[in-house]
Amino acid sequence: MDSSKRTARVVGALFITATAASLLGTVLTGSIVGAPEYLVQMAADKNLIVLGALLKLVAAAASAGIAMALYPVLRKHNEGLALGSVGFRLVEAVFYSVGALGLLSLLSLGQEYASAGSQATPTLQVLGTSILAVRNWAGFVVGVTFFCLGAAMYYYVLYRSRLIPRWLSAWGLAGLALLFSMVLSIAFGESSSGPSGMQLLLAIPIGLQEMVLAVWLIVKGFNPPALASVASAGGAEGSS
Repeated sequence: MDSSKRTARVVGALFITATAASLLGTVLTGSIVGAPEYLVQMAADKNLIVLGALLKLVAAAASAGIAMALYPVLRKHNEGLALGSVGFRLVEAVFYSVGALGLLSLLSLGQEYASAGSQATPTLQVLGTSILAVRNWAGFVVGVTFFCLGAAMYYYVLYRSRLIPRWLSAWGLAGLALLFSMVLSIAFGESSSGPSGMQLLLAIPIGLQEMVLAVWLIVKGFNPPALASVASAGGAEGSS
């Protein structure tokens, strides 16, 4: 197996890992964090919260790994954008990690809340609301914004280079535009409790595109003519 085929399969596997870990983490913790008495619920479901936070950290690492794995291929077509995508997705991973740490902080607060007296509970509720807001801003607004920026860079390079079919790259760019509209609606909305069901619908196109892209990369890899054109150009420059 040549290096480009191996890279394509690694990138495809990272796309699947990031999506699966993020979705599973959300499924495990979403109903708990969204409950009216979420501090009580979190204290009662400690193992689910810890597992959900660990899955979010796995998703963060895999998200950064996508751009890092793509870099050796994309830099031959546009090194600046390839490097920029790595930088933005690394920052994205940092904010996703902040969201995961916020989840663990809420767990600790919930355990304190369960044993606190009536006089302390209002203060703990205020702290919980603040931590929850930081988690949501980090995970659903700032982190997703950096994802959109980083992903737009490598989808643009993929579109121009034809390393994958252009319809697939264009789908990615269109999906990012819809996802960013979700970010704006959350940022300028009235709720700090994260995206609503209607807002989450805007994330479906890019989620589906990433899974199609993952399968494409694992099965077919990068477009050989696009890889060959860069290799031939490099050879011509070396011989001149």
